[in-house]
Amino acid sequence: MYTLVSIELSKIFRKWRTYIGFMAIGGMVAVIQLAMYLQGKHFLERLTQNFEQNFVFVGNLLNGYLISYFILGSLTIHIPFLIVLVAGDLLAGEATAGTYRMLITRPVSRVKLISAKFLAGLIYANLIVLWLAVVSLGVGILIFGVGELLVIRDAIIIFAQNDILWRFAAAYLLAGLSMSVVCALGFLFSSLVENAIGPIVTTMTVIIVFTIFSAINIDFFKTIKPYLFTNYMSTWLLVFDDPIDYHEIIKNCLVLAAHIVGFFSSTLFIFKRKDILS
Repeated sequence: MYTLVSIELSKIFRKWRTYIGFMAIGGMVAVIQLAMYLQGKHFLERLTQNFEQNFVFVGNLLNGYLISYFILGSLTIHIPFLIVLVAGDLLAGEATAGTYRMLITRPVSRVKLISAKFLAGLIYANLIVLWLAVVSLGVGILIFGVGELLVIRDAIIIFAQNDILWRFAAAYLLAGLSMSVVCALGFLFSSLVENAIGPIVTTMTVIIVFTIFSAINIDFFKTIKPYLFTNYMSTWLLVFDDPIDYHEIIKNCLVLAAHIVGFFSSTLFIFKRKDILS
């Protein structure tokens, strides 16, 4: 299996579209960090203006942690498209190139072949998230330094420096799990067609529609909301609560994992019965 996964990773990284995600994230993060470097004080003032009459903020609040938190919240809604660019091509690309028959003639079962491609896709998806961590958190700390992390949501929370890094590590792991669901969905659609454009468009359409359904405040949509995987893709935010609701995080992770297993199982079922000779 290790050899098969290595071969599939080699295929992925020989295609130019694979690097679009890394370049796009690097470029967007660089622009955000430049904007924060030039006008970060105004951003921080706007962030705290409603609380300045009641609180006095001291210390280096405009630091790499705050910038990384902002970037993580901003880009996680755009990363799925970058993931699907590769995931949607994993199987459809073989159909387009006419290499299905050659793949199946190998002394490798369809289950192992699909599993290797899927694992390679998951590795790519999580490498994208790791790259985001490096260019946002790593470079952000080098440029802006460290300090307390100011989080303003339902309440104002200021995390001490020694209570931040592990939260970011958990947040990126949870973001990786969410992106793995996107990869699994794109992989499923990739098994149904012979052109990568279809899986890319369809996956993004599903994500957009589900996100809209989750945001509509009507009883019918509230009823179906728990069944939409997009409802759990922001689970990483929960690690920046105080106290942390670990039960909610575990439940959300199980839901996301169930979607990954379900999407992969469906792909396996379809591909095992796929007619590649016609």
